[in-house]
Amino acid sequence: MIGKIWPFHLWGERSVCRSTVSTSLLLSLSALFLFAVSQTGCQGIQSALDPAGPESGRITSLWWLLFWVCAVVFVLVIAFLFYSIAHARRYSEGVPIDVNAQRKMTRAVTISVVITTIILFVFLVASLSTGKAIFSVSGSDVLTVEVVAHQWWWEVHYPNDEAGKRVVTANEIHIPVGHPVKFLLSSGDVIHSFWVPNLQGKMDLIPTHLNSVWIKADREGVFRGQCAEFCGHQHAHMSLLVIAEPDDKFNAWLDRQRRPAASPVDPALIKGQQVFLASPCVVCHTVRGTIANAVQAPDLTHLASRQSIAAGMLPNNRGYLSGWVIDSQSIKPGNKMPPNHLSPDNLQSLLSYLESLK
Repeated sequence: MIGKIWPFHLWGERSVCRSTVSTSLLLSLSALFLFAVSQTGCQGIQSALDPAGPESGRITSLWWLLFWVCAVVFVLVIAFLFYSIAHARRYSEGVPIDVNAQRKMTRAVTISVVITTIILFVFLVASLSTGKAIFSVSGSDVLTVEVVAHQWWWEVHYPNDEAGKRVVTANEIHIPVGHPVKFLLSSGDVIHSFWVPNLQGKMDLIPTHLNSVWIKADREGVFRGQCAEFCGHQHAHMSLLVIAEPDDKFNAWLDRQRRPAASPVDPALIKGQQVFLASPCVVCHTVRGTIANAVQAPDLTHLASRQSIAAGMLPNNRGYLSGWVIDSQSIKPGNKMPPNHLSPDNLQSLLSYLESLK
């Protein structure tokens, strides 16, 4: 009676059919995804799959090895699943599995275990080899850059034995193309992580501990870096730019950065400097060539030469700079810069002065 009301055998056939269609669709979508990823290459100024240096190139090669091996394994697993679903009805009808079939199954499982072991061993060797290669860069013409992470910005130093040739900047790092650069990394507060995907893997910055990482750019470009370790409320807005450029451009930039801020001669700029020096700005910032020499916040000596402000959050133009000076808390809540209450006239003079700091 129940069999007449609900045909269970038809329900089982329909379930197998639906499962087969779903599996076929999943297999097709997987193949389409693999093809799309392999064609696009995920290019961009912040992509680990668009390497611009030998270290990132090795990491990318390891990633593609893992990707394609896992993709093949995934497709094979789905194919065997499809095969099993297609033959599920035969076993559901009570047909016993013969001895030869059991032996084939045992052999298949054994082969799968052996292949899996070999794959894992290959992954282990490839990973260790890549790790050793990306941290063993050396050279005779080495540039050293010191990076100190703060909540939520990057302090950058170019050390030199001569005090007058030292450079301090923020959130923007220039490096020469084709030269190995040694980065010395530390933190001024909590744990951060320095990661420029196009150039190198990530490295943690730990308070009271010095880490180092090597970077070498093979081509010109602007590459975006990011803090890759959660460090508080504005972690997502703690980025930086690494600008790789030819030797002549890099040396010219370095020479300009070594100079103190030019003394203003225009009356409007002179007033802007006076507003700056009379404001709370001098308690935290430095402008070399003036009495402002605090180190709690980014060095502003050559502020106008940078592409962005607020640790890569905003373009460096007059409009965004005005909003940041007046009330940075409304833009980046939790940062350590307080609001500045300035009259419109004083604000415009201050902005003109800051824009002259090139």
